Amino acid sequence: MKIFKFGGASVKDAESVKNVAKVLNSQGFEKCLLVVSAMGKTTNALEKVVEYYFKKEDYQNEVEKIKQSHLEITKGLFAENHKIFGEVALFFDDLEAFLRRNKSPNYNFVYDQVVSCGEMISSKILSEYLNDINFSNAWLDARDYIKTDDTYREGVVNWLETEKNISGLDQNQSYVTQGFIGSEANNFTVTLGREGSDYSAAIFAYCLNAEAMTIWKDVPGVMTGDPRKFENVTLLSNISYEEAIEMAYYGASVIHPKTLQPLKQKHIPFYVKSFVEPEKPGTKVGNSDVNQSEESYILKENQVLMNISTRDFSFIAEDHISQIFNLLAKHKIKVSMMQNSAISLALCLEDKFGKIDEVNQTLTQQFSTDVVKNVSLYTVRNANMDELSNFYADKKILLEQISKNTVQIVTQ
Repeated sequence: MKIFKFGGASVKDAESVKNVAKVLNSQGFEKCLLVVSAMGKTTNALEKVVEYYFKKEDYQNEVEKIKQSHLEITKGLFAENHKIFGEVALFFDDLEAFLRRNKSPNYNFVYDQVVSCGEMISSKILSEYLNDINFSNAWLDARDYIKTDDTYREGVVNWLETEKNISGLDQNQSYVTQGFIGSEANNFTVTLGREGSDYSAAIFAYCLNAEAMTIWKDVPGVMTGDPRKFENVTLLSNISYEEAIEMAYYGASVIHPKTLQPLKQKHIPFYVKSFVEPEKPGTKVGNSDVNQSEESYILKENQVLMNISTRDFSFIAEDHISQIFNLLAKHKIKVSMMQNSAISLALCLEDKFGKIDEVNQTLTQQFSTDVVKNVSLYTVRNANMDELSNFYADKKILLEQISKNTVQIVTQ
């Protein structure tokens, strides 16, 4: 069975949905499972709904905007009397009913119940459209298959239960389902982390022992840098799982960090291809005799640089580091880079949930700290050490770290 994942850009409007059918026509749709993201910027719009809901502002108006946007897309795909219009409206009725009745003050819980609606609606529209044009498929609710713990917004997959659920699917037919979501023991929705649709596809691929998994994007494949951020980048046609995992760890946005481990475990080939030019080969990630190790540039923006030092000039010891990292883990702040000296620890941090001020307040009870927000972390993989002067030019460097063939700098 083949696993295809289509992101938000590939289903952002009616013409894009029609293009998905063209991609499937060129690739073959038999025995295929499609994992679909929310349409366009729907996730951002639904995040705004949650924000307004907790601020007790007019979230209903935001819901209505999202509803009308989806109905407009639907009008470009179906006849006026098609049942899909009622189904789309029902999703929004359920969303508004949840927000009216909800009593939970847990932001993350409410976030997951609301934001997940984007994938539910996009997958239903795509499934119905494909059936109408004779691409026969069954629509699946991913929450019935991917089971997690109750860590809302960062669900941890229960692999034993998930594999049992998914392995029972009939692999002789095709399916459309959602990325990004699963459910916990009480069947409440749990999301798998921002950009988690790639991970969802990998979960299905692993549990179905898929022959291959392909992510369809608006870029030709995995490049040696984001063409929107770096000049003269080129396509990487073949890279190893290990290189792809390293690139994902350092922040290459084209690959979700969690995606690769389940694929590597079962040696499932992973392709990144363009939905604009589906006939192009794209990038293959997997076992190959011609894996590339080209110089590659990765940029992570909106980072936080925190310098922590002892007040009495004692060493930063194991107990200090353990205390600091436990605090970061508690607040779901991820370490992108670290560097320590005798009396200080420098950390480049990713603060997705806006907890850095709270963490800093706790740390200053025992340590001296300095926090610089909105910094950028550049990473050069497989760096040519003799030709890095252009890379350093015109950058205010706050922190630098060089290891074997990898250079990282934090800039302001």
